[in-house]
Amino acid sequence: MGLGIGFLGCSSLIILAVSISHAYADPLVPSLCIFGDSVVDAGNNNNLYTLVKANFPPYGRDFANRRSTGRFCNGKLATDFTAENLGFTAYQPAYLSPEATGKNLLTGANFASAASGYDDRTAQLYQAISLPQQLNYYKEWQSKVVNLVGRTKAASIFSKGVHILSAGNSDFIQNYYVNPVLNQAYSADQYSDILLNSYRTFVQNLYGLGVRRMGVTSLPPTGCLPAAITLFGAGSNECVQRLNQDATSFNVKLKNTSQGLQSKLPGLILVVFDIYHPLLDMVTKPVENGFFESRRACCGTGTVETSLLCNARSIGTCSNATGYVFWDGFHPTEAANMVLAGDLLGQGISLIS
Repeated sequence: MGLGIGFLGCSSLIILAVSISHAYADPLVPSLCIFGDSVVDAGNNNNLYTLVKANFPPYGRDFANRRSTGRFCNGKLATDFTAENLGFTAYQPAYLSPEATGKNLLTGANFASAASGYDDRTAQLYQAISLPQQLNYYKEWQSKVVNLVGRTKAASIFSKGVHILSAGNSDFIQNYYVNPVLNQAYSADQYSDILLNSYRTFVQNLYGLGVRRMGVTSLPPTGCLPAAITLFGAGSNECVQRLNQDATSFNVKLKNTSQGLQSKLPGLILVVFDIYHPLLDMVTKPVENGFFESRRACCGTGTVETSLLCNARSIGTCSNATGYVFWDGFHPTEAANMVLAGDLLGQGISLIS
């Protein structure tokens, strides 16, 4: 992958990158922009007319000042750790938040919305922000940056900045698998093709706006999410292999589609981040990865609770989430996110070189 990656392990790369950024007191890249779903939403859903929110306890209980920011986690997201690893001293603000003004926007913004996806119907179902609308907000952000620093400097912020997309999870778990209209009309394979057409269009549109450095996350092992096992596991306590197989097939197509885009769009660096295998490793070998619980989540019973069902009155919520892989029925804990962020940096070295 360049930069002598064959001679450096992931941890060495992280130490090297962070050391460089801190030594020069500047981030490794000028900006970080984030798109997608609840895995990376930093609070855009807070003021939307939607039930899919996380701006209340116990969400955020281990975040700075114990604040429930709208992140679907007890603490930091993998993208928060990524921002730190890149040398940013503040997290990119949720675009719809009061913090997203003035100079705060110069280092990027977070456009992600919980329950959004590649399929616009997924966002419509949960009244989330669709990817096309996230793209519209991104265009607004670009205009604001141009007004702040001028067109020439802004163009450099756009082309050298890193853009991360995390989507597809909600499309399958919260739409395709529970929506008979969809799953009777399309096979999982056919539905994947629909999602990837949307992905292809999204990348091409960003490229047309001057973006040249992009990272997209693969699907996780969806069949291992606590809520997925509860909802689709037919009483089993094991990962649902049918769902994992769908995720694996999608990920192969995602990689092929991304390679095709990179070959057609001159100057584009497009990295597919594999989060499937790192997360599967944590789930199947928790002790080796520093965890003791990988089936049940921390919040409530740990079997299904997410969003409004994961609240301050949820009975059974664990007192210390650091030993858990999952915080709620769908989302990793801060501890698991830290591991995933380390993998992201190691895989995405070409985005910052």
